[in-house]
Amino acid sequence: MARILIIEDDDRIRTALRLMFEGEEFVVDAAANAEDGITAFDRQTPDIAIIDLMLPGANGFDACRHIRATSDIPVIIVSARDDTADVIEGLEAGADDYVKKPFVPRELLARVRAHLRRRPTGRAAFTMGDLRITPEEGTVLRADGTEIHLTATEFKLLTELAGANGRVLSREHLLEHVWGYDYFGDGRLVDVHMRRLRAKVEPESATPTFILTVRGQGYKLVL
Repeated sequence: MARILIIEDDDRIRTALRLMFEGEEFVVDAAANAEDGITAFDRQTPDIAIIDLMLPGANGFDACRHIRATSDIPVIIVSARDDTADVIEGLEAGADDYVKKPFVPRELLARVRAHLRRRPTGRAAFTMGDLRITPEEGTVLRADGTEIHLTATEFKLLTELAGANGRVLSREHLLEHVWGYDYFGDGRLVDVHMRRLRAKVEPESATPTFILTVRGQGYKLVL
């Protein structure tokens, strides 16, 4: 039974989400502000979190950064604004996905299920420079044994690129196969996560060696 954390200051929305997820047999922890949400996260680490960006006191960005500092669980941010700066800041804070208010609760449920279904693939281990990636174990290790921690989304992106054997994968392909749905052509999710992934696995993220952008087409992995 999956545990979900909901941080939402709108009582009506929070209650509706609690009832929906409990009806789908989730264990629900719900908080009306970031401080209580962080306390709930620290007390009982959930399997996934839904966080409203605009909260009283500390905001959703703060909650997201707190979670990402110690956990790789999927984080979905929700916001009444579709402002590019807010979305990018939320993703840079560590979120895996975002949903604009007002949203259809069942759509949000589908997003949650898609994120929870992501598990290590059966692909063979491979190397990138001094890194060894083992999909079955979900690990990225340096030659000295140091582990690089990737979120589930970052790891899925990396293995999806590896499975393409050097072919270019479009943003639409990555949205469908990594996030598990058609995100209506919004490539911001892919681009921000690629930047985060490069910062972790590339020797120089500003001049990537392995994860390359093919202008007008998408991304490819060169091993």
